[in-house]
Amino acid sequence: MQSLTSRQRLALTLNHQEPDRLCVDFGAGFQTGMGAGAVHRLREALLGKSKPCVKIIESYQMLGEIDEELRQVLGLDVVGVHGSGTMFGFKNEDWKPFTMFDGTSVLVPGKFNVTLAPDGGWWIYPEGDTTVPPSAWMPKDTYFFDSINRQQPLDESKLNPADNCEEMGVVEDDEVEHFARLARNYFENTSYGIYMTLPGTAFGDIALVPAPWMKQPKGIRGVEDWYMATATNRDYIRKVFEVQCECALKSIAKLASAVGDRAQVVFVSGTDFGTQTGQFCSRQTYRELYQPFHKAVNDQIHKLTKWKTFIHSCGSVCPFITDFIEAGFDVLNPVQCSATGMDPRWLKREFGKEIVFWGGGVDTQKTLPFGTPEEVYREVRERIDIFGPGGGFVFNSIHNVQSNVSTENLLSMFRAVKNSMKS
Repeated sequence: MQSLTSRQRLALTLNHQEPDRLCVDFGAGFQTGMGAGAVHRLREALLGKSKPCVKIIESYQMLGEIDEELRQVLGLDVVGVHGSGTMFGFKNEDWKPFTMFDGTSVLVPGKFNVTLAPDGGWWIYPEGDTTVPPSAWMPKDTYFFDSINRQQPLDESKLNPADNCEEMGVVEDDEVEHFARLARNYFENTSYGIYMTLPGTAFGDIALVPAPWMKQPKGIRGVEDWYMATATNRDYIRKVFEVQCECALKSIAKLASAVGDRAQVVFVSGTDFGTQTGQFCSRQTYRELYQPFHKAVNDQIHKLTKWKTFIHSCGSVCPFITDFIEAGFDVLNPVQCSATGMDPRWLKREFGKEIVFWGGGVDTQKTLPFGTPEEVYREVRERIDIFGPGGGFVFNSIHNVQSNVSTENLLSMFRAVKNSMKS
C-alpha cells in the first residue's frame, strides 16, 4: 500500500480498514497523554539536553506537551484541539517556570499558583486565587493533583439540582472561535489526524463533579455522595443531566458549524463505569440514567458532522460495550486489558468490527512502570498483533503514561511500535 498521511491513516482506522501502518497517538487527548516527567526524559534521550522546558498542557494531571519535533521523532499521527481553559478555571497562557518534586523543570500557566500543604505537598487554587480555599492537592513527591472535597453539609430536604448546574452553559462565541482556529490551523498546515475535546458532554465524570475550577461549588460535590445519589436520588441526577444535555446539544451545533469536518474524532465522555474487578453500576442503571443522554449527544454529532465519537471509561466495562455501541459511540478508550473480563483477544473478536479500540497497547499499572524493557517490548508487540489486524486500532497505552516511568521502558515501548511497522 502506498504511504498515507497521518490524517488518511486515522480515517481508515476509524472506518475499520487496515492502513499502511499502525496509527499511533500520544498526547492528542487528556486521556492519551504523558506526564511531564516522561515527556522531558524522552526529549532528553531523543533530542538532546538543550531542549526547552516542557509545557504543562493539562494542569490537573500535569500532562506534558508533545511538541512537533518530538512528535516527528516518535512517529505520532494525531494532534489535539482543546478548550482554552484548565481544570482550575484559569487559561493556558502567560507561561512561567516551575519545578516538579522530582526536579523536572516545566512551564505552567501564569495563574498556576500553589502553596505548601502540611504534608509538604502542594495546594492549588480555583482561578489561581490563593485567598480562597484550595480546590486540589498534590501529595509530596507525587506527580498529579487530586480534588479536595469542598462540599457543604447536605440537607436532603433542600437539595436543588440547579446547584450542580451552576457551571453549565452553552459554549461562548470566543471559545468556539478558539476551537475553530486551532482545528483550522492543524487542518490547513499539517497532515495529522485531528482529535477534539468537546466541552460539557461528560455526564457524571467524577473528575468534574468536585468542580476544582469553582471557588464555592454548591450541591452534591463529594465523590462518595455523588455515587450514592446515582442510586438513592436518581431524579436529582437526571435533572442535572437534562440541563447539561440541553446545553451540550446547543454547544455541539455551534462547534459543528465553526469547526466542520476538520476534526475527525471527538472526545465525548470520560465517565468511568468500571473498577479493576467489576462495574460501578448495573447495566440497567447505565441504560436508564446515562445511555439516553449519550445517545442524544451522539445522534446530534452524527447528524451534523462526520466526527467519530470517543468514550473513555476505565476498568472492567465489558458488560457495557454493547450498550456503548447502541448509544452511538464509535471509539472505546483506554481498553484496560488488566481489568476483569477485558481479555484483548475476546474484545477484538467480539467487538472489533463495531467499535475502534484506542488504547490497550501496554499496561500502565504494572508492565510499563515496573516491568523490564524486555517485558514492555513483548507486551506491546503482542497487543499490536491482537488489535491491529483489520484496522480499528489506534495504538496508545492504557491511560496516560505517568511521569515516573523509566526512560528505558519508554524507549522500549516506542521501539516495539516502530518494529511492528517493519514486520
